[in-house]
Amino acid sequence: METMVLSGLALALALPSLALENGLARTPPMGWMSWERFRCNVDCQADPHNCISEQLFLEMADRLAEDGWRDLGYEYINIDDCWSAKQRDAAGQLVPDPKRFPSGIKALADYVHARGLKLGIYGDLGIFTCGGYPGTMLEHVKQDAQTFAAWGVDMLKLDGCYSSAEEQAKGYPEMARALNATGRPIVYSCSWPAYQGGLPPKVNYTLLAEICNLWRNWDDIQDSWDSVLSIVDWFFTNQDVLQPAAGPGHWNDPDMLIIGNFGLSYEQSRSQMALWTVMAAPLLMSTDLRTISPSAKEILQNRLMIQINQDPLGIQGRRIVKEKSHIEVFLRPLSQAASALVFFSRRTDMPFRYTTSLAKLHFPEDAVYEVQDVYVGKIIGALKTADNFSVVINPSGVVMWYLRPMALPVQPWHVVRQQAPGEGFHPALV
Repeated sequence: METMVLSGLALALALPSLALENGLARTPPMGWMSWERFRCNVDCQADPHNCISEQLFLEMADRLAEDGWRDLGYEYINIDDCWSAKQRDAAGQLVPDPKRFPSGIKALADYVHARGLKLGIYGDLGIFTCGGYPGTMLEHVKQDAQTFAAWGVDMLKLDGCYSSAEEQAKGYPEMARALNATGRPIVYSCSWPAYQGGLPPKVNYTLLAEICNLWRNWDDIQDSWDSVLSIVDWFFTNQDVLQPAAGPGHWNDPDMLIIGNFGLSYEQSRSQMALWTVMAAPLLMSTDLRTISPSAKEILQNRLMIQINQDPLGIQGRRIVKEKSHIEVFLRPLSQAASALVFFSRRTDMPFRYTTSLAKLHFPEDAVYEVQDVYVGKIIGALKTADNFSVVINPSGVVMWYLRPMALPVQPWHVVRQQAPGEGFHPALV
């Protein structure tokens, strides 16, 4: 272990730009996170069942392990804000709240690991966390990284409340080096771009991809369809900047899945899952897995959807059509020349019949695809590029297709990862 620590540190000092390629998160991380559903509820006397306590995380770990989630890839159980005591200890270390986490974080990590899961924790690069708990100032970065590693933490989300742009510019790369220097593999989630407006010139996505495994670009999600739409709007309006930044080991994070909560209809829940999948987004659920409905569980446990999300090429999809009829089409190129298409309706009147062809969606001439409906599961059959087809899309709903080539044209065609705005974006043959 000592050798690993030394070599990790040596690498961090010698090659700051490469210090951060930690070999982790080769596909978007999947799991559960406390924040959107359980927030900073610390009143365990009035609400012992739902407060931020070790009990909540033990129960969610049981659900992930026993209800089929872990076996589908949902492996991280992530503590968000409000876990710590209000002060550091005499040695300057972060400590969990002794009443709410009496066994400590190491014991929780051991419990989680024994169930084949991984534990995530939350910090903030400022004087306080967003919820007012002790933050990680620059002088504490190294110490906190070592504390998290000693506890057996597998993922760190580092927020940016109460910190300046200068502190963030120093602190986020510093934490990446400090995590690597521990010798423990810890996936690193940065909120840095979200505090700098999410776009160049303030945000350097080339640098971010070298430092962080995933990053929050924009606003926190809330339990509403308006919130989901605002996130979708921002990500796809800015897709020319954001799409090339994502790939194996470094992902855009549009925030948690709120499926199973209170704010989304059935159709909207299906839409969030499909759009996050086409974005190659982390799938971090924030819902009560103890009481989740069968319909929400079915959406979140859709095997083909997860397979598409976890595609090894790791290419983020794009919006390729925006119709006056309020229908939008999204394309994600996948490995083995497959593709995912999402037909999304922003309409609020009634189911809409949308007619198009793969040719209109820039698929190669003379190709033939086997088409599978991702939600219905059925194989629709062979579709030639030139064939017109129709899909019926419910208001605020989606139809999602998985297309596998049955016959390809003679000329191979490739997706261009780094594209200038306005260039075509096509399925890939790799």
